[in-house]
Amino acid sequence: MAPFGGKSLVDAVSGIGGNGVGRALAAVAAAMLVRLLSGPGIALLPENDVDDDFSETEGSGEEDGDSTPGKVRPVTIRWRNITCSLSDKSSKSVRFLLKNVSGEAKPGRLLAIMGPSGSGKTTLLNVLAGQLSSSPRLHLSGLLEVNGKPSSSKAFKLAFVRQEDLFFSQLTVRETLSFAAELQLPQISSTEERDEYVNNLLFKLGLVSCADSCVGDAKVRGISGGEKKRLSLACELIASPSVIFADEPTTGLDAFQAEQVMETLRKLAQDGHTVICSIHQPRGSVYSKFDDVVLLTEGVLVYAGPAGKEPLTYFGNFGFLCPEHVNPAEFLADLISVDYSSSDSVYSSQKRVHALVDAFSQRSSSILYATPLGLKEETKNSMRPRRKAIVKRKDGWWRQFSLLLKRAWMQASRDGPTNKVRARMSVASALIFGSVFWRMGKSQTSIQDRMGLLQVAAINTAMAALTKTVGVFPKERAIVDRERSKGSYSLGPYLLSKTIAEIPIGAAFPLMFGAVLYPMARLNPTLSRFGKFCGIVTVESFAASAMGLTVGAMVPSTEAAMAVGPSLMTVFIVFGGYYVNADNTPIIFRWIPRASLIRWAFQGLCINEFRGLKFDHQNSFDVQTGEQALERLSFEGRRIRETIAAQSRILMFWYCTTYLLLEKNKPKYQKLELLLDDEETENPGVQLEQTLDEAADDQREEPEDDIKQPLADQSQTSSEEFDEIRPFVLEGL
Repeated sequence: MAPFGGKSLVDAVSGIGGNGVGRALAAVAAAMLVRLLSGPGIALLPENDVDDDFSETEGSGEEDGDSTPGKVRPVTIRWRNITCSLSDKSSKSVRFLLKNVSGEAKPGRLLAIMGPSGSGKTTLLNVLAGQLSSSPRLHLSGLLEVNGKPSSSKAFKLAFVRQEDLFFSQLTVRETLSFAAELQLPQISSTEERDEYVNNLLFKLGLVSCADSCVGDAKVRGISGGEKKRLSLACELIASPSVIFADEPTTGLDAFQAEQVMETLRKLAQDGHTVICSIHQPRGSVYSKFDDVVLLTEGVLVYAGPAGKEPLTYFGNFGFLCPEHVNPAEFLADLISVDYSSSDSVYSSQKRVHALVDAFSQRSSSILYATPLGLKEETKNSMRPRRKAIVKRKDGWWRQFSLLLKRAWMQASRDGPTNKVRARMSVASALIFGSVFWRMGKSQTSIQDRMGLLQVAAINTAMAALTKTVGVFPKERAIVDRERSKGSYSLGPYLLSKTIAEIPIGAAFPLMFGAVLYPMARLNPTLSRFGKFCGIVTVESFAASAMGLTVGAMVPSTEAAMAVGPSLMTVFIVFGGYYVNADNTPIIFRWIPRASLIRWAFQGLCINEFRGLKFDHQNSFDVQTGEQALERLSFEGRRIRETIAAQSRILMFWYCTTYLLLEKNKPKYQKLELLLDDEETENPGVQLEQTLDEAADDQREEPEDDIKQPLADQSQTSSEEFDEIRPFVLEGL
């Protein structure tokens, strides 16, 4: 540990007042602060990446030449027998989310994963993108190939566009992309080159008209939903990904905006990207933009192949004809869905769906996605665990910090609606409290009034800072998790920059509160006492904000944070020194007052107000001086410096706890257990791949009786059941 005035840094910090618990708290906080400030540059790996025992092999990562911004490396993804099951410990049952799903996505083509609700569209997309949240109840297996080589880890650059469009609301579209480019592309050091790169993205995604508009949120009017979706795409395209995954990109958009977004994805596919999206029920013009389609129902595959008229031809061979002037996507969705309106409809629709699933599974085993294998030794080597190349950032810790500090300050200072509400609430609460405790005198009854005023001042300051933080931070944490998963920056620079950027704004509201309340209540009328009053409530406000960060990092949503934060603060209020005397606190709860920021703020305010104050008295047993009032609260012999030091320790503790929770709760993704067919592994020869076009030609050459044969061969009664469900008419026609 570096020397600090003849002592170690931990010893220096832990010696700032307090008892053994306080010193231990300060020591831990100081150690974490050193860790935060001296952390190395980012070297981020996903949780599900494999062991470091193996070095990167040829073809498993991005080539050096492909790291150039704007250059796309073609990637073909194949998946075979993907099975995902969810176990239920209580009922000891297993539910299959995906079952033996196979498919292929090629560069330059737009693949759509379609199916009814609950069919496994999003699950399959998350599996392919490596974004399936980890759970001990999940079991995931199958074979994932990248450019013909089996791989369980992402050996290519990818972009994942989620359903929720999350941004810093006060930044403009251009600023959002510029910060993303600076953080993700440190190799572009020239401002002119970076601006040109951002302008090209704006033009490519059709965002030029709104480039200087605020992104906005529920409180501030900003860009439209379609523009936000295209901005999400633009942010993901900065690193020139080979594969783009989009989870239901048309959700929440009107028909026009949905078509604009899908047209953007189609153009990206034409530029050489491999584009895979899940979509529920697109309009006809959107369906016509798909090159390939995968149809899922209840986690199983019904069709995988070219889009357009090919699926209609395929199902038409079984007697399911799409009526004219009907959206093919609607026809396919109704065809593979189970109708739960009545018991008869459930029975007939399930028979139809199961028959179609069985028919396609028998055909796909012979015509879809035969895996090209080389020699047995090559296959063995390709299946070895590989370590994904660690992303070494050329930019340093301090450059990340300066960029994040600039962004955090812009977000905090421009948030006019929130700042106005907080300012009005601070002034309004000060006016209310000042009116209730108007110009207190020095009578015996004023002692209780002063204590009550100081207690509510401490509570009001803490609750205002806490509720603001827990209402905002969980949403911001989702943005930070997404950016950290892409390797944009590490956690230390972010947390420190956020803390510093919010100091001026966060200090303004307690100062406004104190400036209005202090003269109205006629508290101890000296300038030094007023300064100490404002200083104590300001430090308390920062400690409450740090506590809000911890709560936001601990719970999964804003609603949960709003429930946990005030409940935890209520415990600190009870042990805040006014309702329960510290000397009367049960032994098992005596640690709570030491950790209560309300108690330390109340103690400091009382010492600042009562010390040196004399009260009017008539009887000998009356309280004559402020020191006697402090003695009744068990605050005798204490100093304001001790309360400030205790609040600082609590503040550092909450910040360090937030750091640890964010590190611990970062997204973890389910591992894919690799599978190989025994026959393919044993065969050292090379299997020929039969493409979808060849499969379609073979299908057209086969007579209709042969096409229906898989259904007829299942059992003696299968053909009769199929005849019953063969007439298929869309509802409403």
